[in-house]
Amino acid sequence: MFERRIADWDDAYANGPNIPNSDRWPALWIEPARDFRDRLAAASRARLDISYGQRERNRLDLFLPDKAPIGLVVFVHGGYWMRFDKSFWSHLAAGPVESGYAVAMPSYTLCPEIRIAGIVEEIGAAVEAAAQMVGGPVMLAGHSAGGHLASRMVSATTPLAAEMRARIRRVVSISGVHDLRPIMRTAMNGTLGIGEAEALAESPALLRPLEGARVTCWVGGGERAEFLRQNALLANIWAGLGAATSEVVEPDKHHFSVIDGLADPAHPLTRALLAE
Repeated sequence: MFERRIADWDDAYANGPNIPNSDRWPALWIEPARDFRDRLAAASRARLDISYGQRERNRLDLFLPDKAPIGLVVFVHGGYWMRFDKSFWSHLAAGPVESGYAVAMPSYTLCPEIRIAGIVEEIGAAVEAAAQMVGGPVMLAGHSAGGHLASRMVSATTPLAAEMRARIRRVVSISGVHDLRPIMRTAMNGTLGIGEAEALAESPALLRPLEGARVTCWVGGGERAEFLRQNALLANIWAGLGAATSEVVEPDKHHFSVIDGLADPAHPLTRALLAE
C-alpha cells in the first residue's frame, strides 16, 4: 500500500527552488517576447495595449497572422495570480499565428489588489473584447494560474455571455491549478487571501463544465507532484461530468519549459490547442 501525505505545502507548490538553474527565468522569456512583438509591430501585425476594462492593467496585445485570421486564441499568463504581465509571453503566440490564428494576450490586476474572483471577471472581459475584434472559433490557453483562469471560462458559472461560450472550441490548461483549496495551506495565501467560500466558488475542479466543453490538461513530466495531480484532477472529474477531456504529460519538461511548444506551429501542444 502506498500512502501519500504532504507535509510541506509551500515546497509542494514551489517551482523555482525545484528546477535546476531556475534563476534563468523569467529573464529567459523577455528577449524572445520583445523580439516577436517588434517583428510583428514592424509588419503592422501587432496591436498593443488595447484597453478591455477600467483598471490600469486591463490591457491586451493582439497579434495577427499575415492573412485574415481563421480564429482567435487567448493566452492567459501565470504567476500565481500575483506576478508578471502580458509582455513576458508574446513569443508564445508564434505557433498559432503562423497557423493562421490571431492571438490575444491580456494582463490583469494582480493580488492582493484584487481577489481571484475579480481576476476571473477581468479575464472574461478580456476574452469578450478580443472576440469582438476577431471572428471565428475561439481557443483558450493558460499556464499555471492562467490554466486555472482559462478553464474557469468554461465552468458552469463562467462570466462569459452565452454567445461567447458558443464560440469556444477548446481549452488547453497548461500546468493549471484547478483546485484552489491546497493553495490556502501555503504562505502565499497571505497575499492571495483565498477563503473556503472563494475556493469552492472559483475552483474549476469543484464546478461543472459547460455543456460541450473540450479541455486538454497538459503538464510537464518533470513538474512537482502537485501539478501532476492537479492536471489529472480536472481531466478526470470533468470527464465524469460530460466534458470531452484529455490528459497529457510531456516528458522532460518542467514548469517553466512546458509552455515552449506554443512558439512552434508544429509542436503537439500547439496542434492540441488548434485541433478541430
